[in-house]
Amino acid sequence: RMPSHCAGACPMDITNAEIAAVFAEVADWLELDAENPFRIRAYRNAARTVEAWPRQLADMPHERREFAKLPGIGTDLGEKIGEILRSGTCSLLVRLRKSHPRGLTELLKVPGIGPRRVARLHHELGITTLSGLVRAARARRISTLKGFGRRSEDTLLQAAVAHLGSERRWSIAVASQHADAIMAYLRGSAAVLDIAVAGSFRRRRETVGDLDVLVSSRKPAQAAARFLAYPQVARVLARGNTRCSAILKSGLQVDLRVVAPHSFGSALVYFTGSKAHNIALRRGAQQRGLKISEYGVFRGATRIAGATETDIYAAVGLPLIAPELREDRGEIQAARENRLPQLIERDDLRGDLHAHTNATDGHASIAEMAAAAKSAGLSYLAITDHSHGLGVVHGLDASRLLRQLDAIDRFNADARGIAVLKGIEVEILEDGRLGLPDNVLARLDLVVAAVHSHFRLSRTRQTARILRAMDHPCFSVLAHPTGRLLGERAPCAIDIERVIRHARDRACFLELNAQPSRLDLDDVQARMAADAGVRLAICSDAHDVNGFAALRFGIGQARRAWLERRHVVNTLPLLDLRRLLAATMLKQPLAA
Repeated sequence: RMPSHCAGACPMDITNAEIAAVFAEVADWLELDAENPFRIRAYRNAARTVEAWPRQLADMPHERREFAKLPGIGTDLGEKIGEILRSGTCSLLVRLRKSHPRGLTELLKVPGIGPRRVARLHHELGITTLSGLVRAARARRISTLKGFGRRSEDTLLQAAVAHLGSERRWSIAVASQHADAIMAYLRGSAAVLDIAVAGSFRRRRETVGDLDVLVSSRKPAQAAARFLAYPQVARVLARGNTRCSAILKSGLQVDLRVVAPHSFGSALVYFTGSKAHNIALRRGAQQRGLKISEYGVFRGATRIAGATETDIYAAVGLPLIAPELREDRGEIQAARENRLPQLIERDDLRGDLHAHTNATDGHASIAEMAAAAKSAGLSYLAITDHSHGLGVVHGLDASRLLRQLDAIDRFNADARGIAVLKGIEVEILEDGRLGLPDNVLARLDLVVAAVHSHFRLSRTRQTARILRAMDHPCFSVLAHPTGRLLGERAPCAIDIERVIRHARDRACFLELNAQPSRLDLDDVQARMAADAGVRLAICSDAHDVNGFAALRFGIGQARRAWLERRHVVNTLPLLDLRRLLAATMLKQPLAA
């Protein structure tokens, strides 16, 4: 039901509970930031007022003076109610979400851990995820904080474990394997005309909770039967001619939706999401007197678009928006103003600046890795084996590195259609020094530096450590800058904005590590770096000849970050790249 006065203004029936949830979350973030307590209290009181209000605010005239008359609301909050009713959220909440690690939102959902405790755990122990909370509690680190104690630590541990068990997340790499397999299977049916995996998977999120498979068919019952007969199905949750749901033997849930061909484009937009993007899109449609749904775009009872995504966006006056951008982070406005980025593609990468051989912890020789990189469409490859600071992987000391440089010279002399650059992944020591002598590092084409130890330093010390390393005359690239391992290790406590500013001033590069267990930098941080004028290096961190396949995951992350080819240093031809690398190695800032 859409109130008549909302026609062309409201994207959907926003309930009082949803408005209250926005205000409550704003209050949580403000409390995390230790904002003015009176401002925090105003949002909490507003949340309680709105949630308990007997009449749905969506049924009231959408004028701020009407909302301002509610007890404890006032003009500012009244305006925000109107904004929420129009868009489903408010710009303040969007900004707060963007400026905090996403994992903190999940921490707030754990019973018994409020915003103040989350803030302390984040700032004092660097905890930003549920898994990080669990590890810290099991290591008895939380009870060392004043005001926590063993009993509260155990309570938090139990609550966090229970919450983690409520929703399993799958890495984009694992999800891709399942998606590729099930699409290949479904294409074996003549009833399947077109197929796509939608949802967060199509938006290239780092992890997904399930797979949303969309099929176009004129024989929906046959397509559904084909899906339910998939050999990997372990348990059927729901069955029907157009909707099915099943749990695979792996535990991954897959939901199938079958639509007519004339609705495939609209269904693909709808099921790709995100929810916030879809709300904004529907709002644009309503402003044009149109209704947009999973079945098409309608003017009255007449369908005017639906077969393709391009048609859906064109109906509301927009160019096609890439799935990776559909997060309601300004893409609708950018589309209106013809400012959408020309997103980077996998084929834009000309080389890889981070790869390993069997000289340390890799599984192939220089020649084998170079051949694999060439087969992957690359024209240059940097060999960056680990330095000896990582004894567990038999890292290179100065003499072994020098021997490897001679081997690279011999390889390049044979002109095999790919150039191999001389590099190292050198350990950043606890005090910020690099783990190899300067005279050896100076002989390299590039120095990729990384943190592999002392992850639990304070935010101040960890940031200072990295900044000092970046100031080394031979420093080129900061590898996997936050050190996170998805689902295993939280990011280091660092001031990422300060690191980005320093990289800009130093004219060096930050890595977007494409390994699906890392994807580090994340999309928000990568966009922040690009906006600051810092070029990124999308690198595979390959340890074997198959490792270059990971580059596609790095590209997905880069596209979520709005990156274009110009933002990524290893899209450059080799001569231009060498010029920039030489500038970093000499510590001479060079205009891009």
